[in-house]
Amino acid sequence: MNSYSQKAMKNFRDGYNCAQSVFYAFSDELGIDKETALMLASSFGGGMGRLREVCGAVSAMFMIAGLKYGYTSPTDMDAKAEHYIRIQELAKKFKEKHETIICRELLGVDADDNPIPSARTAEYYETRPCEKLIGDAAQIISEYIQDCEKNN
Repeated sequence: MNSYSQKAMKNFRDGYNCAQSVFYAFSDELGIDKETALMLASSFGGGMGRLREVCGAVSAMFMIAGLKYGYTSPTDMDAKAEHYIRIQELAKKFKEKHETIICRELLGVDADDNPIPSARTAEYYETRPCEKLIGDAAQIISEYIQDCEKNN
């Protein structure tokens, strides 16, 4: 685990959701203040508002990639395709470690539209894989950024 992974996992232990934990770990590098980073990522926890869809840690990787390498022109199809290739590559790396990017599959639970977050107890942290998933997502995106910087 690198420093981003450690920071992201600490953020989770401090009570932030999965997306916030990863995104906030990169806020300094992205030039985003703490409050903006946490608010932007707040909707993606629990697989997007606790809908148990795409894992929040994965969503955070995608947001980080968008801020670092995203496109802005709606007509630049090459840039759009290049970015989508990047996102699919990040998803593939996460899937290689965890087989899926879907929150409910990672947690082994059914879809749950209950909006009430689970209490963060010792049992919660012991039974959830989230901290490891967060650490892995932070590692994947940080290594991706390092590789991009080496190749440019």
